[in-house]
Amino acid sequence: MFRPLLLLFAGLLALSPAIGRAAAPRRIVSLNLCADQYLLALADPGQIAGLTEWARDPDMSYYAAKARMLPFTHRTAEEVLTLRPDLVIGAPFVTRHALAPLQKSGVPMIDLPFDDSLASIEASVRQVAAAVGHRERGEAMIATMHADLARIGPPPGRGRVAAYYQRQGYLTGTGTLVDEMMRRAGLVNLASRLGRPSLSQLPLEVLAMARPDFLIVEARTDVVADKGSEMLHHPLLDRVVAPGHRLTLPQAMTVCGGPFYPQAVAALAAQVRAAL
Repeated sequence: MFRPLLLLFAGLLALSPAIGRAAAPRRIVSLNLCADQYLLALADPGQIAGLTEWARDPDMSYYAAKARMLPFTHRTAEEVLTLRPDLVIGAPFVTRHALAPLQKSGVPMIDLPFDDSLASIEASVRQVAAAVGHRERGEAMIATMHADLARIGPPPGRGRVAAYYQRQGYLTGTGTLVDEMMRRAGLVNLASRLGRPSLSQLPLEVLAMARPDFLIVEARTDVVADKGSEMLHHPLLDRVVAPGHRLTLPQAMTVCGGPFYPQAVAALAAQVRAAL
């Protein structure tokens, strides 16, 4: 008498996980270069309805090769709504006027923080992986990141001072993703010695007087491209920091946080070892 009821109850228990699990989104649109990186790393290509126009730029996007054949937008609300998205991923600095029509439309949206640490990157990986329906992919990615970092070995910098110097004399300070990368390579950020904020302009003469052991620059500044990069080739810099102690990091590894964080740390550590 009770056997049919027991079988029915067992069947409902077996189905309950599937019933409670929301369907993975099929038309995801990104409104930000950093969101592009997480989507390209975690979503299936068929789930992506639109990336930003920067996603294909190898100077800006680490996963540019993956993005080459995928659609993109210029992030206008009208353009995004035309794609009929079932999920929009942005960031706090997406312009509010672009978000307002999307919010009114009822399209599900998630905002990503600007990642400034490994912990923040891991949180974003988990958030995006869950949102796109691939939690297990996110956990596997985090495990791989930790394994990649462990393979780098002891930090080679041993407390030597380095300055991350950018176009137009901008110095990257503490509390930033690059600052954490430097610490993992065993380097001390010159900005912390000078009491500088997360980003500030530092005159070339002040940098020269500080005499850092290493100078870190973007990989694309190896030639003078414009007025902004001209000062990075001033003869004074070569006298203060030997050419062999000028380290490079591609902008695509530093403009956003992402699963490629260990590769950036590994590249920095390898160059420090070679220089020493």
